[in-house]
Amino acid sequence: MPSQRDLEKYAELAVRVGINVQPGQTLVVTAPLSAAELVRLIAEKAYEAGAKNVHVEYNDEQLTRIKYKLAPEEAFTEYPMFRAKGWEEFAENGAGFLSIYSPNPDLLEGIDPQRIATATKTAGIALQGWRNYTMAHRVAWSLISTPTPEWASKIFPDLPEGEAESRLWEMILQAVRVDRDDPVAAWKEHNARLAKTVDYLNAKQYKQLVYHAEGTDLTVDMPDRHVWHGGSTENEKGVTFNPNMPTEEVFTMPHKDGANGVVRSTRPLNYGGNLIDNFTLRFENGKVVDFTAEKGYDTLKLLLDSDEGARRLGELALVPNRSPISDTKLVFYNTLFDENASCHFALGRAYPTTIEGGTEMTKEQLTEHGANDSLVHVDFMMGGPDLSIDGITQDGRTEPIFRDGNWAIELG
Repeated sequence: MPSQRDLEKYAELAVRVGINVQPGQTLVVTAPLSAAELVRLIAEKAYEAGAKNVHVEYNDEQLTRIKYKLAPEEAFTEYPMFRAKGWEEFAENGAGFLSIYSPNPDLLEGIDPQRIATATKTAGIALQGWRNYTMAHRVAWSLISTPTPEWASKIFPDLPEGEAESRLWEMILQAVRVDRDDPVAAWKEHNARLAKTVDYLNAKQYKQLVYHAEGTDLTVDMPDRHVWHGGSTENEKGVTFNPNMPTEEVFTMPHKDGANGVVRSTRPLNYGGNLIDNFTLRFENGKVVDFTAEKGYDTLKLLLDSDEGARRLGELALVPNRSPISDTKLVFYNTLFDENASCHFALGRAYPTTIEGGTEMTKEQLTEHGANDSLVHVDFMMGGPDLSIDGITQDGRTEPIFRDGNWAIELG
């Protein structure tokens, strides 16, 4: 287990850098039961930063599994609207949203995937209003993680449970730079490095990106005036926050109709408590027209059938193969970590912040500019040490962006 000092540094980092809590602001925290000690420290740090209120909601994965196993079918077509409307009210009043994301990768193994798909769609519809706030960065939001016994044992199956948790704690604290003397200063430096890459790519405004790797041969059209992001960002009040901790990615939106070819996954995807692994997606004019999966085929099919937009891309992200998380050589079975060890795409909805003026556009205007819309936004990893990516300029020239899984550009 981490020292009390490291826990306090982690809590301070989440409050000051993740959300950047402002005086008079409400902080909403969701967390697993096992994270209670850290949540209490987060509450202390938030109040010390001037928070008006810290609202905490705990989740119990065992209760979740009991429900999926025993509840009647109609239970998955209902969502507590008092919660959905309450979160919208929090967002309307400028709250920050901190989620401690530590799912058990095998939580719903053996559960009918249709039940999971129904519940996911029901929640997606109910939470659309709140997600409009977060995806447009109208409010500050951030994801962090803490170990759970089940998650730690999945990563380190040969270690005793307590030792596995301690090892995972080490990995998490290292990934979020809590092992540094001044984590807040370390994050400022890290965000500045990512900002250089963002500025370079935004200036380029590539017309297409072309991906080549074993099992991947994909061309992706880029919409006009697309915007790259990475590291910290600002909400509508101009307050800086970090949506993901850790983060190593820079990302933008592809054109929803512009993906052609095939892409192969390189890391397992934990979706709704089930793993999808070793899968391929074939795109024509932006839409998945065929797919395979060695594990989780039915779950993948239900994901793709969530709605029309679930078969199209809403995000592409670039992450070098040489990065702190990738260098651990671990598969984390947690998208927050695995997506920051590998280049990835997201099926589903695009962030309106990734097109110039997107946060001011209607849904119809976003669609006209090439932004995908969906109830889902699911990242999947496809990068590795053999990945090459070329950028096609507006005048048709080809420029290397990635070679052998790493950056091929010079930032100075």
